[in-house]
Amino acid sequence: MSILDTNIRLTGASKKTRFPAVAGLFYPADPEELREMINGFLEQAQNDVPPPKAIIVPHAGFIYSGPVAARAYATLKSVRGLIKKVILLGPAHRVYLRGLALPGDNEFLTPLGTIPIDVDLVKKLQGLPQVSVMDAAHSEEHSLEVHLPFLQTVLENFTLLPLVVGEATPTEVSDVLDRVWGGDETLIVISSDLSHYHDYATARSIDSNTSAAIQHLELEKIGPHQACGCVPMSGLLNIARRSGMQVRILDLRNSGDTAGTRDRVVGYGAYSLHAHNKYDMKQRQRLLSVARESILNGLHQGHPLHPDETEFDDLLRERCACFVTLNINDDLRGCIGTTEAVSPLVLSVADNAYRAAFQDPRFKPLTETEFEQLKISISVLSKPGSIPFNTEAELLRQLRPRVDGLIIESGPLRATFLPEVWESLPTAREFLAHLKRKAGMDQAAAPQRAWRYTAEHIE
Repeated sequence: MSILDTNIRLTGASKKTRFPAVAGLFYPADPEELREMINGFLEQAQNDVPPPKAIIVPHAGFIYSGPVAARAYATLKSVRGLIKKVILLGPAHRVYLRGLALPGDNEFLTPLGTIPIDVDLVKKLQGLPQVSVMDAAHSEEHSLEVHLPFLQTVLENFTLLPLVVGEATPTEVSDVLDRVWGGDETLIVISSDLSHYHDYATARSIDSNTSAAIQHLELEKIGPHQACGCVPMSGLLNIARRSGMQVRILDLRNSGDTAGTRDRVVGYGAYSLHAHNKYDMKQRQRLLSVARESILNGLHQGHPLHPDETEFDDLLRERCACFVTLNINDDLRGCIGTTEAVSPLVLSVADNAYRAAFQDPRFKPLTETEFEQLKISISVLSKPGSIPFNTEAELLRQLRPRVDGLIIESGPLRATFLPEVWESLPTAREFLAHLKRKAGMDQAAAPQRAWRYTAEHIE
């Protein structure tokens, strides 16, 4: 079945539900008993790390791996209402498949209720040859199912993109994740146990080495003997290495530590992956407040806010280039900024927020009614670095999806795309073609010069 056929089914009037396959086996089938067990795990789980972008969690029976998985799920408590989309990848245990398999279902059911499949995310995977629709891969698979009750407990309302992963390369998995990565509203969950059926001491040694490889993003050292979910895990680690993410080891135990004997154990690890952020939560909130206050000042006073630099810490007073982007209901409402650092960051944010609201030539000035619906995001840019290339193919090979912002220039023509644009233009060829169109350049000719930069995204 094609992804297009699945779209028709997902958007049609009739519903198709994937029913639980391991309720009563891997976890309690009774809703109250299930809630009590999960909440008990979460209450015992230490929560001392910031909310992650992605987690790696085990998928055995709850009495064995539940306490370890809870260590990762506990990190989501503070973003309970923020996460609206979950991308869930786990290895195939029941059937052989090449690539990654979507279900043909509209929703997944657990004893705690239903979770809708995200139609928009399914559409984003159209055209990828490694993605197919295969109900058989999902119908009896536990590697995804066991995480759903945890997600239903720690999050509020969310949609799901479930993918069973078979024989695939890290790049094939990364290409899928790149298309659906999203922002702070999207969580990536990779399901994997560690070593299988060694004695306790041997398992601890193997799993310790695997944990170190995960933490240091050494995906080449992780195979099926180290982790049954090595394929989806390697795809995530490939992106993490490319984009400079940090991995934290949250827990590392095995079934001999939880509910099993120690003669033949299965290893379990919990890990969180975080973007490398220069600004802490307090600083990020201050910048967003400055942007919002500057727009309010424009509405009421007709000019941007002029913050007193001395009221801000040194990091926010550094000269930095930035863009401020405004959206209403996911539609662009304004975006203004510079790629060169010309003034202190806090002043640039105030000025660019005002200009995005009232001086973006593509839009009419913002109204007070629109302000109530406004979503503000700030991109703080690194210093651009030149990309050496002779042909467009050489330039394309060097671009890093979701990491690089790009500036291109030919004669007097010049344009830039922020890294966030990769979400809607996920391939390097699409990204560059649209950027050339934005600059007014000849589509058949390569740019004369190009620079790349990274950006810390604050929203």
